[in-house]
Amino acid sequence: MKTAKVIIGGGYGDEGKGLFTDYLSARADHNTCVARFNGGAQAGHTVETHDGKRHVFSHFSSGSFAGLPTFLSSFYVCSPITFLREREQLLKFNLEPDVYADETCPVTTPYDMMINQIVEQARGAKRHGSVGVGFGETLERQTHKGYALSLSDLDNTEALRSHLDLIRQHWVPARLAALGVKDISAEWMERINSDAIREHYMEDVARFLAHIKLVPSTRLAAWDHVIFEGAQGLLLDQDYGAFPHVTRSNTGLKNVVQLAKQVGLGELDIYYLTRSYVTRHGAGPMSHELPEQPYVGIIDKTNRPHPYQGSLRFGWLDLDVLCRAVKHDMGSQKTSITLRPHLAMSCLDQIDHNATYILGGETKTASPDALLAITQRELGATTSLASYGPTQETIRERGNATKRFSNPDRRYRSFESLDIAQNNLVAAVS
Repeated sequence: MKTAKVIIGGGYGDEGKGLFTDYLSARADHNTCVARFNGGAQAGHTVETHDGKRHVFSHFSSGSFAGLPTFLSSFYVCSPITFLREREQLLKFNLEPDVYADETCPVTTPYDMMINQIVEQARGAKRHGSVGVGFGETLERQTHKGYALSLSDLDNTEALRSHLDLIRQHWVPARLAALGVKDISAEWMERINSDAIREHYMEDVARFLAHIKLVPSTRLAAWDHVIFEGAQGLLLDQDYGAFPHVTRSNTGLKNVVQLAKQVGLGELDIYYLTRSYVTRHGAGPMSHELPEQPYVGIIDKTNRPHPYQGSLRFGWLDLDVLCRAVKHDMGSQKTSITLRPHLAMSCLDQIDHNATYILGGETKTASPDALLAITQRELGATTSLASYGPTQETIRERGNATKRFSNPDRRYRSFESLDIAQNNLVAAVS
């Protein structure tokens, strides 16, 4: 029987998608792949191993250390430039994962990246929170006839060169004008008009194609088991988040359900992720934001200050916001596929003593384990995964929401299998 697990961020991203995907991948059955169902080069999922390896995955799935192949779905935006950079990093670990990519995937060009960066710089204090890698700009260009570029278009060298010239000569100035950018610096104009940049990109494309396998959408059905790895979080969903501070992507179940129907999946076990507090990297509203990190034990090696996004922001975990987002995501899917919700909470080891959280509009406190139990109960999730450190060895599973943890050595115990809970799952979030 085909099975599928889904990793979805419940907030603004940075909830631990890499960590929990790595955990599930290490315990996966034979013939399993990890499918990226949204996002692109702007998504970074950190995986650390007990023997000291650490990588921020983007084009490759967070199941790569576990040896699972990656499937880039039609909803994933490919960037040859960033793919090759990441591949070089993984080669240092003697790791060269198999990557299958839907031939209809949109493709990012240097000109999408340039537009993204020019516009975000021009916005100044009114920046939207972009990371500057051209993700949203790629999808915008993809909607305009004559300028779209997909993986299947990359193998004809002369046609690609002509297409890139069309983009830089016509699409770039038209798009910048539409976004209100009237003055382009001489430095940016030199980059846009550079034939050397165009030719270097075409060399990157050739190398990129040599390291992936182009396949039709139906290829996903070849695996018996799928782990769907999402990017960003529900509060950044283009149809649910606070516009314009969103990602141009559906970050919840919408894409997954469509892919599941294509390959005949009848059930989805969905892991909604949150930290024990909330973070946001980039501009936009944030519930119960704090002037500094809420706990002295917080250490974040991945989210450094960024020239476009700024510094990482912090807030208390607002269960009202989290539950509304999850219930909206579950309830908006009109499908016969069985949807089973679970909770995954990271960073419980970073709480100093008691955790502070919001529920029913009130500020409350609880022990870390109690916070996990309360969140699980509020979401209606039968099982939960809890991490007490940066590696999969620190993750524990929690079953029935009425039970509490009893293991005092919580930081170093991990469960070997999820099977103990699979027969006791709820049917849906009400």
